[in-house]
Amino acid sequence: MMSQMPLVSLSCVLIFHVFTAIANYMSLETYIVHVDLPHSQILSDQSQDYLETWYTSFLPTTLASETDQTPRMVYSYRNVFSGFAAKLTRDEAKAMHNKTELISARPQEIFPLHTTHSPNFLGLHQDTGFWNNSNYGRGVIIGVLDTGIFPDHPSFGDEGVPPPPAKWKGVCEFNFTGACNNKLIGARHFRNGDGSPLDSNGHGTHTAGTAAGNFVGGANIFGMANGTAAGIAPLAHIAAYKVCSSFGCSESDILAAMDIAIEDGVDVLSISLGGPSRPFHNDNIAVGAFAATERGILVSISAGNNGPASATLSNEAPWMLAVGASTTDRKLTATAMLGNALELAGESAFQPKHFPATQLPLVFPGSNTSDFDSRHCGESSLINTGVKGKIVICEVGGGTTSRRKGQAVKDAGGAGMIIVNTRRYGYSTLVDAHVLPATNINYEDGIKILAYLNSSTSPTASIVFKWNNNRGQYISDGGLVFIQRPQHIKPRNSQARYHRARSQHSSGLA
Repeated sequence: MMSQMPLVSLSCVLIFHVFTAIANYMSLETYIVHVDLPHSQILSDQSQDYLETWYTSFLPTTLASETDQTPRMVYSYRNVFSGFAAKLTRDEAKAMHNKTELISARPQEIFPLHTTHSPNFLGLHQDTGFWNNSNYGRGVIIGVLDTGIFPDHPSFGDEGVPPPPAKWKGVCEFNFTGACNNKLIGARHFRNGDGSPLDSNGHGTHTAGTAAGNFVGGANIFGMANGTAAGIAPLAHIAAYKVCSSFGCSESDILAAMDIAIEDGVDVLSISLGGPSRPFHNDNIAVGAFAATERGILVSISAGNNGPASATLSNEAPWMLAVGASTTDRKLTATAMLGNALELAGESAFQPKHFPATQLPLVFPGSNTSDFDSRHCGESSLINTGVKGKIVICEVGGGTTSRRKGQAVKDAGGAGMIIVNTRRYGYSTLVDAHVLPATNINYEDGIKILAYLNSSTSPTASIVFKWNNNRGQYISDGGLVFIQRPQHIKPRNSQARYHRARSQHSSGLA
């Protein structure tokens, strides 16, 4: 019995150390640290080895003697500012304040991601005028910081695109051949992704195509909006930097991408992400953009998706080109025709050719109940609610996407759907590819529909589809159809939000 005691004690010690190591790891956060260099040194004169040594001197000295060998240094920044990203506990970060060269240290943030007819709407026409005189961006390198890129998308073909300039120093980190060419000249990924520059959700492919997608003929959405897809600089080069994943966009990765993009030789940084407004010295994206601007790089960045409240602008530092949503003259109209002869124009990317204009019973499952799910047409909320063969009213939001609302209506036997905006969504109607005949109506018209519903003993409605393209041939964003319909170039305005078929954001170059 006594001989077993040392083994039991040893096991307890090992378990203690394991749990201690786990607890230490769980308490680690990635901090963005700004530091001064020694007074006798200048950042541009320092080797990467010198910077690594200097930055490491700010880390706790106890790390070398600890059994926990978790790598603490995440990134050493050279171009965006003098500083680094490191995994630290709160106490370790606090201890760094004893060093006089420390400027600031705070946990990193995770930022969220923030059309089709844009070139023609902007007066850009192939083979003539300003677009032709500008050489379509030939020779310009655009670095896109986003969710990655799909290299096989037709917008990234290199027909007519010359080789990249000799100054280009970037790399192509795809693990298969043929991914990069004269159009897509580089692709990188960073620590918080999935180990590949491949696009994680399509957002990065869209923004890259909007900025510099090559000419692609025959682009359309369900046979509508036919034309030639093109980015604003169709003969420019693209370098993709994957800084976003399904969890958002890591601040340390964003800064690392800006840092290496400056060395790679980009001419433009296109960034469609960001956080809330903050003082410039606390805004690391603004600080990194300032360093890029000092080197002659244009930083084009999204102004955000928020509004209509004041102070909802993102990325407002004056040395960045902040791009807000604007108006085009294209609309995929889906009109709600009420039984009282009132016609209310909404929008839908699903435009069935043979949906009858016959008036059908109109119902609102949430009108006589406080059930949250049925009001928003949540999944399985409409079963046995008597909506079969009827036009169903659903409120926007409620944690359910428009397509899922439509699926719930369809599963319950509904013939069609009218999505009405709440006050919060105002006039920002979405152009979705619905699974059944549907339209999205703005807040003001939604009030009229509900008033009619409550005033009639037998309310009816139908949906009439007619997409409207007043003029235009060229569509931007690399063949993915996105429609904008705000009335002002202001994120704070309730209408200044992108309408979308597959994504909603304000692109850095759109």
